[in-house]
Amino acid sequence: MSLALTQFKNIKAFFFDVDGVLSDGKILVTENGEQLRNMAVKDGYALKKAMQQGYHIAIISGGNSKGVEKRFAYLGIENVVLGAKHKLPVFNELLAKLNLNAAEVLYMGDDIPDIPVLKSVGLACCPADAVIEVKEICHYISPLNGGDLCVRDVIEKTLRLNNQWFTNQDLI
Repeated sequence: MSLALTQFKNIKAFFFDVDGVLSDGKILVTENGEQLRNMAVKDGYALKKAMQQGYHIAIISGGNSKGVEKRFAYLGIENVVLGAKHKLPVFNELLAKLNLNAAEVLYMGDDIPDIPVLKSVGLACCPADAVIEVKEICHYISPLNGGDLCVRDVIEKTLRLNNQWFTNQDLI
C-alpha cells in the first residue's frame, strides 16, 4: 500500500472548508444581499455515510451564511464553525473537543487561509482547482473541482479502504 493510501486508511475525522471545497466557490448575491452557494447532494450523502460509520465531521469556514449553517444542521453535522478569521486556533479547539490527534484528521481546503491547517493535519487534501500554494503542500489533490464531488472523493476513498463504504445494509 502506498503512503497516500496508508494515510487515507488511518483517518478518523474529516474537516472541510466550505467555499471552493463543499461549494464551487461562486457566490450568487440576491437583490436583498443574501449570498447563496451551490453544494452537491452526493457530497451530503458521503458526509452522512461517514458519520454513520463513526467518523467525526467538522466544518471550518471564513464565510458566514445562515443557508450554509442550515444545510449542515440538516445533514446532522454538529461541529460547524463559520466566520473563522483564523482557522488554526479553531482547528486546535476542535481537536481537543473531539479528543483527536492531528495525524488522524483529513482536511480539505482550497485557498491561502487553509494553509496553516493543511500543514498541521495527517492528510492534507485539496480540490483540483485549488490555488497553486495549496496544491504544493497537499498530500492528495482530488481530480475533482470544489463543489463537484471532491468531498465525496476523499470520504469514499477512506471508507472503501476500511471496507465501510457500501454494504447490503445500505439497501435496506
